[in-house]
Amino acid sequence: MPRPILATVHAPALRHNLARARAAAPDTRVWAVVKANAYGHGIERVFDALRGADGFALLDLAEAERLRALDWRGPILLLEGCFEPRDLELCSRLNLWHAVHCEEQIDWLSRHKTQTPHRVFLKMNSGMNRLGFRPEAFRAAWTRLNALPQVDEISLMTHFSDADGLRMGADGIAHQVAAFVQATHDLPGERSLCNSAATLRHALSVRLGDEASAQALAADWVRPGIAVYGSAPDHPSHRAADWGLQPTLTLSSRLIGLQQVAQGESVGYGSTYVAAAPLHVGVVACGYADGYPRHAPGSTEHGAPVLVNGVRTRLVGRVSMDMLAVDLTPVEAAHGPCALGDEVVLWGRSARGTVLPIDEVAQAAGTLSYELMCAVAPRVPFAVDHGET
Repeated sequence: MPRPILATVHAPALRHNLARARAAAPDTRVWAVVKANAYGHGIERVFDALRGADGFALLDLAEAERLRALDWRGPILLLEGCFEPRDLELCSRLNLWHAVHCEEQIDWLSRHKTQTPHRVFLKMNSGMNRLGFRPEAFRAAWTRLNALPQVDEISLMTHFSDADGLRMGADGIAHQVAAFVQATHDLPGERSLCNSAATLRHALSVRLGDEASAQALAADWVRPGIAVYGSAPDHPSHRAADWGLQPTLTLSSRLIGLQQVAQGESVGYGSTYVAAAPLHVGVVACGYADGYPRHAPGSTEHGAPVLVNGVRTRLVGRVSMDMLAVDLTPVEAAHGPCALGDEVVLWGRSARGTVLPIDEVAQAAGTLSYELMCAVAPRVPFAVDHGET
């Protein structure tokens, strides 16, 4: 039999989370962000569940080609735009919308030969300081684009640095919204400002006390990414369940070994876990070569959460390449002795209905759910759950 590890994509949860994003911004069109191979879920595996979106947003031209091959004829937005002039040829052929964030991209457009003008999203650097034109240079960039016959409609966009929390004790997005509103107040074109955190936390909020800012936030398009995949964009301030989100990815395995560990004995490389009392340990077919974080804690003091037979327990010892170990004490107290083949959920939904939020595993490992989703290794087989959540 194959090694008992599996990543399961839950299609009903994807549909639910997309609907949740729509409910948070009811008068706004929704980009489903599928960059990084749909946050590690696989574009082909999520497509049917997310095709109710108004468009798909991503980075990679090859991923855009995969969407067109799935017969998606709606909008596709390249969030970072083109990386070299010849990319514009593919944009023309596939009818891709693309961001423009620097003068060089405008230069490339000015030299591009096309019969069909392009739809572009002019990006403002409103405070993130990654990509985009600064507010004082934004209008000049818009004027250059607007004069090009290669350009059709110009939409306006920005990206928030602190939508998931506070900035220096103030609302995390107020300074960026104000910069965007001031620089774009009389420019035509659709707007797109909100990522997952801004969509859930701020899209309907009028706490800014500024009607122009509130209207700008509602905008024409929102761009939910991580929320679509069932993770809270502002964990630990909120859990996924607080936002009404459902887990879309389960990483599961089985017990492949059982060990009785005596008091004072250690488990795993480096002896980071030493048993304070006799302990029944389960060995799980999952390790860092599968994408589980090697730095997830399994020390005597603290262990990352795991589900065994739907019961929450903890990692013991260091994660190795192909295996990790778990404490079976709470599991056997609830259900009796464990056996080889018993279900282990590293994150996601147990067959018994218990959910282990990916955010909690990520927090224990000192990282984010984004990284765990994207890090699932190619050797892990995937399945799609089409059933009801």
